[in-house]
Amino acid sequence: MSVVRTGTMRLPAADPPAASPLPLLRGTRARRGVVGADEEMTAQIAYGQPYSLLPYTAQDGYSRTRTERDLPVVVLENEVLTATFLPAYGGRLWSLVHRPSGRELLHRNPILQPANLALRDAWLAGGVEWNVGATGHWPLTCSPLHAVRLTRADGTPMLRMYEFERMRRLVVRIDAWLPAESPVMFVEVTLHNLAAEPVPAYWWSNIAVPEAAGVRVLAPATRAYHYDYTAVLRPEDFPMRDGRDRSYTDTATKAADYFFEIPAGERRWIAAVDSSGSGLVQVSTDRLRGRKLFHWGTGSGGRRWQEWLSGPSSRYLEIQAGLARTQLEHVPIPGGATWSWVEAYGLLEVDPAAAHGPWDKAVRAATAAVDRLIPREALLPSGPSHAPEVLSRGSGWGALEVADALPELDFGEIGDEQRPWRELLETGRLPECDPPAAPVTDGPWRDLLERHPADWHARYHLGLVRYADGDREGAERAWRESLERRRTPWALRCLAESARLAGSGSGADLLVEAHALAPAVVALTVETLRALLADGRAAEALALIDRLRPDDRALGLIQMIEAEAALAAGDLDRAGALIEQGITVHNLREGEGSLDELWFRYQELRHPDTDPDQVRREHPLPATYDFRMR
Repeated sequence: MSVVRTGTMRLPAADPPAASPLPLLRGTRARRGVVGADEEMTAQIAYGQPYSLLPYTAQDGYSRTRTERDLPVVVLENEVLTATFLPAYGGRLWSLVHRPSGRELLHRNPILQPANLALRDAWLAGGVEWNVGATGHWPLTCSPLHAVRLTRADGTPMLRMYEFERMRRLVVRIDAWLPAESPVMFVEVTLHNLAAEPVPAYWWSNIAVPEAAGVRVLAPATRAYHYDYTAVLRPEDFPMRDGRDRSYTDTATKAADYFFEIPAGERRWIAAVDSSGSGLVQVSTDRLRGRKLFHWGTGSGGRRWQEWLSGPSSRYLEIQAGLARTQLEHVPIPGGATWSWVEAYGLLEVDPAAAHGPWDKAVRAATAAVDRLIPREALLPSGPSHAPEVLSRGSGWGALEVADALPELDFGEIGDEQRPWRELLETGRLPECDPPAAPVTDGPWRDLLERHPADWHARYHLGLVRYADGDREGAERAWRESLERRRTPWALRCLAESARLAGSGSGADLLVEAHALAPAVVALTVETLRALLADGRAAEALALIDRLRPDDRALGLIQMIEAEAALAAGDLDRAGALIEQGITVHNLREGEGSLDELWFRYQELRHPDTDPDQVRREHPLPATYDFRMR
């Protein structure tokens, strides 16, 4: 018995995150010139870091208000496993249940709560997340994919999910199937580079599993690179350091990344087993080279993050698999090339004495168990399939841009976002829209916009495509030409953001004008306030906050900035009223230290005659403000 069916899953969930109208001019936050990397890593870390995240805009429109919701799912099931996918959230594998034992093999999040950990902001914890594009959680992690049901040549039903990833302009396809009585689920990932030139490729399968006392992470390696979240990759023996076995994460106080150095010729696998020696294993063909362990640590910041993402008593760690050895790297996929690999997921069972014995014995026993569960020769491609049945729809960008190149993938019809660009293709004119049409990038669009009669909307978009190509000066000229034809908040904001990213000023005056033209765009309010603070204009920032709509002023992010501005202006009472009552910032960025810095700065100003270290001891950071990663 093997089935693919649709259904719903009910759980407390926030509204789906909405996209901002503000394009993402910044690139990734990955470090360059990382210390400790070998020659290959150094080259691949320097290669492919995107200049910007265009054509995407931020996906920051969500809250921490959750209600019971029915979410559409696709379920794969056989006699051994039940796999539940969320096609509306990047195709995430939400749950994998071992049916004979009733055991959930993944961290199945009891809530669906976006948080600010992805390239575009919104991200979810739990399950298996597929990541393509650039260092970080991919742009479509909270966006829908196309999903169809197929039948393989051997009669096995299969789920296929796919989408056009617009930053790298790669088509990603994820095929998942469960043969009858198979103890593992197979996933084949395919990346199509339709361009004539090489494209930087990035992929990581991020697998969240429950964390508890006695859980051990195993991989066939005795060395790992430890990343400290700054600029140091430290090659170390694994798992022992300073008398502690780091393959057990429940005793680690700090968050950490460990990228395993798996020797050539060894099978590519990683597993997390409990005290009984059993747990989830992921194994793949050799193209998926890297393996990683991530844990939050047992410190107060790590505990707070896990509660923030999954609610109370929902500890998890991640075991991951990627194209490169670390997540700071990109590898070139040649022009016109198609890359694919096969992964398998299932319940690994190892003799507990061996699984929790010396590292070399544990790895040998786990490797033998992997070979029994899924022999190397069983990791075969999905093969021919037929009779696609549409289960859900992704975006219309593939229909607009690449459908002719891949006729075997049904990208459906274009939608409202793509319609202005279809008109440009058909008529040579881009209709004026306010707010502007969704951004595009790439040479053919630039050519059309370079030839377009000058109006504010076409020049605005010309600036964006030039900026995406790394032509900052050309982009700024286009935005100034746009403003000559019409003063819009969109071109003003882009000029300000370009200046900030180039280190040539905060752009505060431009943003103040932009905000006056679009006061209801919260993201623009936030950028304006931060620019005013960067310019030392705290009083102006407070005056702007006083003019905001009550709903905007009540947002936690605005309240945090208000408290910062009040401290900068010397108004301790105003700052204290906010800080003491509690500020909840719904989209606090991972690794951001704003809340703890705000708390301690406030306490130090309240006690100016006391040593700062003593102030910190006497006024410790509240747990609700502790998101410290280090």
